Amino acid sequence: MELGAQCLQLAQRVQDKALLLEAHFAIGISWFYLGNPTLACTHLGHTIALYDPAQHHMLASRYGGIDPGIAGHGYYAWAMWMHGYPAQARAHIDEALSLAQHRAHPYTLARTLYYDTILCQLRRDAQAVRDQADAAITVATAQRFALVRALGPIMRGWAIAVQEHSIEGLVQIQQGLDTYRSTGAEFQRPHFLSMLAEASGLLGQPEGGLAALEEALTLIEQTGERYYEAELYRQRGELRLLREAKSHPDQGSREQHEAEMCFQHALDVARQQQAKSLELRAAMSLARLWLSREAVSNIAVSGAGLVVVVAR
Repeated sequence: MELGAQCLQLAQRVQDKALLLEAHFAIGISWFYLGNPTLACTHLGHTIALYDPAQHHMLASRYGGIDPGIAGHGYYAWAMWMHGYPAQARAHIDEALSLAQHRAHPYTLARTLYYDTILCQLRRDAQAVRDQADAAITVATAQRFALVRALGPIMRGWAIAVQEHSIEGLVQIQQGLDTYRSTGAEFQRPHFLSMLAEASGLLGQPEGGLAALEEALTLIEQTGERYYEAELYRQRGELRLLREAKSHPDQGSREQHEAEMCFQHALDVARQQQAKSLELRAAMSLARLWLSREAVSNIAVSGAGLVVVVAR
């Protein structure tokens, strides 16, 4: 963030659009990872507005190896989904894919396919995750892009686990994580570990999932990468409830209490970050828990869908 602020000051001083674009991009993705989708959207919106494909396509060769305008659409899509706008998020990913497919820049294409897999995973579209992960792996393998080649199996493994509840999915996620770490990369590991945790839960292995989440929560304290923090706590609560089913009655009541605390913390984090999509997930997990205790005061059905009104 400090370096991004310096870049923005320099770019504003000379009023160079290319430099302004790069500075806003650097700050925007930093705000996204720090867990502030509102400010991320602000800066990435500037990136997109400043971007001229004909004029700025050479920036991929100068800075970071990726087209910042196309990547800007990808990150903007993630931030918009967090902020509670899934349709707009989808539109920006589609724009990024269209631009990437018309650019003779394989790494930008590989990364854009990856951006799509993440959005599809956030939207819980397992088949689309699997399809786009395979496409990303194909490009990355042909071009020997080690980072994207490692990311593909993580995403594909999650899709297999969700679709088939198969150990194969869990194995692919773990292998992908091992390969990913071997590249030296650390960013987004908490997100990937949450996918490992979910796959473990689907296979009835709550202990393995909870261990993955502990590692993820330790990482966010070390790095400050908090955009998926609310989901980590929500999943911890779900896995505690899964563990409850196998526990002694006294232990089960403690697990429910711990799960409730996890859901409440997830709700607080999501509200603080204005991450509406994750707030909804946490609220629904908490509502289901209260429903199981018959602690619901009112259930209303609206034309837009099911609205659960819960009270203690």
